[in-house]
Amino acid sequence: MTKYESFEQDVLVIGAGGAGLRAAIEASDLGMNVGLVCKSLLGKAHTVMAEGGVAAALANVETRDNWKVHFRDTMRGGKMLNNYRMAQIHAQEAPDRVRELEAWGAVFDRTKDGRILQRNFGGHLYPRLAHVGDRTGLEMIRTLQDKTVHSKNVKVHMECTIYKLLTNDGRICGAIGYWRETGRFIVFKAKAVILATGGVGKSFKITSNSWEYTGDGQAIAFEAGADLIDMEFVQFHPTGMIWPLSVKGTLVTEGVRGEGGVLRNSKNERFMFKYIPEIFKKDYADTEDEARRWLDGDKAARRPPELLTRDVVARAINSEFKAGRASTHGGAYLDIASQRDGEYIKRKLPSMYHQFKELADVDITKQAMEVGPTTHYIMGGVKVDGETAQSTLPGLFAAGEVAGGMHGSNRLGGNSLSDLLVFGRRAGMGAAQYVKDLRTTATLKEAEIDTTCKEMLAPMERASGENPYVIVQELQEIMQNHVGIIRNENELSEGLAKIQKLKPRVDNVRVEGGRAYNPGWHQALDLRAMFICSEAIAKAALLRKESRGGHSREDFPNYDKELGKINFVIKKSGPHEMQLVKQPLPEMPADLAELFKGD
Repeated sequence: MTKYESFEQDVLVIGAGGAGLRAAIEASDLGMNVGLVCKSLLGKAHTVMAEGGVAAALANVETRDNWKVHFRDTMRGGKMLNNYRMAQIHAQEAPDRVRELEAWGAVFDRTKDGRILQRNFGGHLYPRLAHVGDRTGLEMIRTLQDKTVHSKNVKVHMECTIYKLLTNDGRICGAIGYWRETGRFIVFKAKAVILATGGVGKSFKITSNSWEYTGDGQAIAFEAGADLIDMEFVQFHPTGMIWPLSVKGTLVTEGVRGEGGVLRNSKNERFMFKYIPEIFKKDYADTEDEARRWLDGDKAARRPPELLTRDVVARAINSEFKAGRASTHGGAYLDIASQRDGEYIKRKLPSMYHQFKELADVDITKQAMEVGPTTHYIMGGVKVDGETAQSTLPGLFAAGEVAGGMHGSNRLGGNSLSDLLVFGRRAGMGAAQYVKDLRTTATLKEAEIDTTCKEMLAPMERASGENPYVIVQELQEIMQNHVGIIRNENELSEGLAKIQKLKPRVDNVRVEGGRAYNPGWHQALDLRAMFICSEAIAKAALLRKESRGGHSREDFPNYDKELGKINFVIKKSGPHEMQLVKQPLPEMPADLAELFKGD
């Protein structure tokens, strides 16, 4: 038998970003012995990339705001494919979660009378994002991390990658992985597991995501038998850096537009006025004069079109590129220098000022930024129950980006941070209650552990084989070129065929060296998850023959009324086989449906 280190936990939380930390805090508070696994170091989580703010209807800046308006904005942003109950819970509970974070020590920007300041953001009718300059995610992680390390019975396991979930008798009983530093195997026996592993962006060539985002949680959940949902919906953030090439894809916070930044093409035209969808025309200005009046504080004026939802703005930039009106390096110019004075920009957007000065030698108080769409977020993920965050596999829970359903076909900026707070807490509660209700504990299967360890070692034991980095590059090219921001049937079919042709080569990768300090081996093991997620995205995108939110089909440019009533759910139908089924949307109660009359 292969040697391994072992731990036993009531609840194992995989992922230590905002959702994982909040889940661990809650489960610990409810008396659970909690293990918290980080793929990287504690505090180095992708949550820090959410710079602009956390969305919650606190009504500190605009008294007309409330949870119903936030709920309506979220559903409209998701083009009504959201799990309405998740969107409702999120809107109702987000203010309490933000106030809770403040009580735990988060230092938010303030109004003149000392309340939490809120800023405008794309898709939100009112200023709703509580923020700390443009470093909100960092402040959230700092606060949650401090709370976590002072919580009872939370043991942190850093630089540990989980490769597989372990099940017995149709329910979760643990997980197996390895220490990234030494390569030694580690097995967790757990009564419940919470996934908080984030997204899938590293399967694409141009992305704002860091190296950890290889779709681990979605893949291990699918392999264990849990359902996935909405995997076709990938958000391409409209503003990533596009120059120099060394930083292409690096996120430019939506806070730049929230503070007044405007988008211009190569002819210096402010082009977003041309791209306002019919459904949003009553809320967004169609002239520069009205947009300027809004910026100057006229509450009767409609909002600037730069604050439309991310899917709309990303497609608009792409359309300007196709029309030959792109910026020097193929994107658009994001200009805040002409809208705000230099001191205001430095005070409100210190990270963006530093980022462009250091990385691109651009002073954003005087010059426009060059930006373009970058793979940023996936709306789909593990299918969960809105109340408990439990997946379709008993004992497995999910929260944050790894979970699907809350955002529908498109996520509003700022909703990610409140999502992870609300459903991180709910996942911790759900897992704790599940453990308390258990009458018997499932046992680990030693034979399965041994087989999995041998599978992980295989790349180092082959006499010959392919370089895993080459396969990753080929996959990223396929996803970028065939399953990117604008899709069509021919390209999707070709891309899916290329994925399926490339996939068998994963079983033939070879790495040199031992298990300690071996990034090539880590990359080889990440490949399985990357291919599962890429195949799921491509298959679901091929079936959804319409354009909606983060899924744009040039051969089906409009909404399909019938497809607007269903989600695509992905089930495991055999070893590594995917079955896609249509699932009708749950019917919204009459009092909530009333909010959308006239849309």
